[in-house]
Amino acid sequence: MVWSGSWVAERLGVELVGDPELRELLGLALRRNPKRAHLLVSHVLGKHVPQYPSVVYGAGFQLGRRVREMLGEAGARHAVVLGYAETATGLGHAVADGLGAAPYLHSTRRPVAGVARAGGFEESHSHATSHLLLPEDPDLLTGDVAAAHPADSAGAAGAADPAGAAALAGAAALAGADSADAVLVLVDDEFSTGNTVLNTIRALHERYPRNRYVIVALADMRSPADRGRLAEFATEIGARVDLVARNAGTVRLPDGVLETGQALVAAEEAAQETARDLARCAGAAAPRPASDAPRPCTRVDLRWPAGVPDGGRHGFTPEHRARLEAALPAMADRIAAALDDTARRVLILGFEELMYAPLRLGTALEDRLDAEVRYSTTTRSPVLAVDDPGYAIRTRLVFPAHDDPADGPGARYAYNVAGAGFDAIVAVVDSTADTSELHAPDGLLARLAPHTAQVLLAVVPSYIPADAIPGVSGPPAASASSKAPVPSSAPDRSVPDRQEEPRMLPEPLRGPAFSSYAPDEVGWLLQDFSDTELEAPTEEREEAIQSGGAHYAESLPVEYQPSDQYQDLFKAALDLSAARIARAVGTVTETVLAERGPRPVLVSLARAGTPVGVLMRRWARHRHGIDLPHYAVSIVRGRGIDANALRWLAAHHNPADVVFVDGWTGKGAITRELASAIAEFENADGTEGFNPEIAVLADPGGCVRTYGTREDFLIPSACLNSTVSGLISRTVLRSDLVGPDDFHGAKFYRELAGSDVSGHFLDTVADRFDEVADAVDADAKELLTADRAPTWEGWAAVERISEEYGIHDVNLVKPGVGETTRVLLRRVPWKILAKRGAGADLEHIRLLAEQRGVPVEEVDGLPYTCVGLIHPKYTRGATGADGKAVESK
Repeated sequence: MVWSGSWVAERLGVELVGDPELRELLGLALRRNPKRAHLLVSHVLGKHVPQYPSVVYGAGFQLGRRVREMLGEAGARHAVVLGYAETATGLGHAVADGLGAAPYLHSTRRPVAGVARAGGFEESHSHATSHLLLPEDPDLLTGDVAAAHPADSAGAAGAADPAGAAALAGAAALAGADSADAVLVLVDDEFSTGNTVLNTIRALHERYPRNRYVIVALADMRSPADRGRLAEFATEIGARVDLVARNAGTVRLPDGVLETGQALVAAEEAAQETARDLARCAGAAAPRPASDAPRPCTRVDLRWPAGVPDGGRHGFTPEHRARLEAALPAMADRIAAALDDTARRVLILGFEELMYAPLRLGTALEDRLDAEVRYSTTTRSPVLAVDDPGYAIRTRLVFPAHDDPADGPGARYAYNVAGAGFDAIVAVVDSTADTSELHAPDGLLARLAPHTAQVLLAVVPSYIPADAIPGVSGPPAASASSKAPVPSSAPDRSVPDRQEEPRMLPEPLRGPAFSSYAPDEVGWLLQDFSDTELEAPTEEREEAIQSGGAHYAESLPVEYQPSDQYQDLFKAALDLSAARIARAVGTVTETVLAERGPRPVLVSLARAGTPVGVLMRRWARHRHGIDLPHYAVSIVRGRGIDANALRWLAAHHNPADVVFVDGWTGKGAITRELASAIAEFENADGTEGFNPEIAVLADPGGCVRTYGTREDFLIPSACLNSTVSGLISRTVLRSDLVGPDDFHGAKFYRELAGSDVSGHFLDTVADRFDEVADAVDADAKELLTADRAPTWEGWAAVERISEEYGIHDVNLVKPGVGETTRVLLRRVPWKILAKRGAGADLEHIRLLAEQRGVPVEEVDGLPYTCVGLIHPKYTRGATGADGKAVESK
């Protein structure tokens, strides 16, 4: 194959020498630059040359792994990674990922109003030289040299190995070290003269001295003289400096190469301009959209995770990394869904410093498409394009800057995109750059349109530190990623790009860090109380609850450990009822889609509603290809729904799209609780639009109008607690744990993973979707025309039973198979009322009742299959010596 640097090498006498694979890594091009005419063009950086995203990300990630091995686990945990704008912002971020727990910051040429400058430096050979450091947390760059260990001898410097790693004078090893030994890892695409790195370290070391620095680059291209300079510099500042590079070599330049290169650029540009003039005279003008044509792109709503920065301009923490990783699959699915089915070559095109976000979208998209996916980014650097296989930059698109740059308007470029045969191009920009210039007739989107069949636009909300926003203080605010698409005209810049949120609205928790569900199945708007002791013996809880000394949501029952017999009963019940459940899931989902719009936001009431919400989401995807968002929130009888969760939902979605989901109704207490809580929230918060109606799988109490069935049958997920609900506990609301700005909480029982059947339950039901599809269509059609007004038949029955049995408290009467199961698992049961003749649906009820020593009384005229009665006026004296309940006298 022709080396992509041969055109320049032959004309300028330039030589690239070094590692055998260096020519595979680098090509050569020319540019108008008064300091350096040639440009090393990387094939694995993802800037000028479209490359597989996995290759680009893997190159940086593996370098990070090498740094991790060099520093050791302790050193890696204390490292901070700094990448260089514009070309190495994505590379540096990938290196930080490879290190594992390292926070990341990149320099920027975009000043941000209200953000204090923590440092800056110059890049002498770059087209644009000034770098700013704008960390949200200034401590990210600090180091205290006073606490350092005694320095090694000045002669500790060693020679570079073939990959460019060198230990160059320094301080003691990191083991047991303090903040002075927090290693700063500096990442650039190439390490040539070393001037950029020296400028950086010198500027930072004066303000934030530390003992050790590590320089990382794809290519170490220093001359022998420059290698000596670095060793001298390390000795000068009294710090250790290491270098890690993927490849090493150098560029041999003949005398006068700068002048020769400038003349060659001028001659080539003149020749190309002459060729264009001749083409215009011949009527062969390049195609471009008419000025009055609609905007040549389709927007993709990524639903970027709130609170996650768009990159490392102000810092990117390990927590941000975890949240982004959880959200990537769903975002890639949204891009994939918007692509034409015929697209076989897809380009993800990033924007100047915004390299990491589009890169990771690209890696996720590679996993989801059979099509070829490539990745590159636009740039502010002007480079000569020559359509020759021996030249690294073969085509160039020119368009105006579209992010209101601080240095004024100017041209921007996309290389090797025109003529590359891409069937679709996904332009990824931040919201600061989503301007009228982007959508102008000569803007980037219009320039892309003639060279592909489809242009998509994905906008990542620009991250702004909270302290930089008037009237907002505290940690960084999250972004409203679900705002409505901008119309075909330019965006309304009077509308904020992001909706700022206070501290109390963190990102939802997701599996596998919280719950055994896949991260895209559900986001939990909860706090993680896994390390908090909350369990109390069932009898003590019941006494405290009934005496008024505690609320049921202030503690958790000891998690029920099912016997082998009970687990076998669950599996048998699931096998028998899977098709019945699948039919109810399909029916309620189709009803929701028909009546609440094509893309509702499912919000399940944790935790019984959560498996149902997951199943509804699976049905929508299986039957309609729709990927519905799904969250789980806490609602507590007598305390209402989690208001902070509602605020989060309102910030990220249209409240009118929210559909609350639960497993079943009993007497309708939660239905009434939700309606009251929503009204109270809207009055207090000023937010409007939430519909308090609940969609349920089964509505035996006649309490709602959106349901899958009104039969009272065994839903196997009611048979178990956390082990069928993603290993999540019931929710907790306690004043010493949940502040006014906090979500309610729950525990993740990781230790029960061996007994977890959550996935088995979901998969077993989902496997029956095709089997019940026709029945679902018929049921949904019938329901949509039927009178489904709530009858509240169940509530009337509960009131009657409460009086007949002398309980006089409807809260101690739990109707329906699901609620009766909960009584037997969590509370102190008194007796069970069973509908005469009830069969298999009550087998697990009879087994649990036998284990708890609770009588089962068959009765006639019961609107439910069964009803569980909690022991009235309970004290611990109401249990026998064996701990089983006895009838009150």
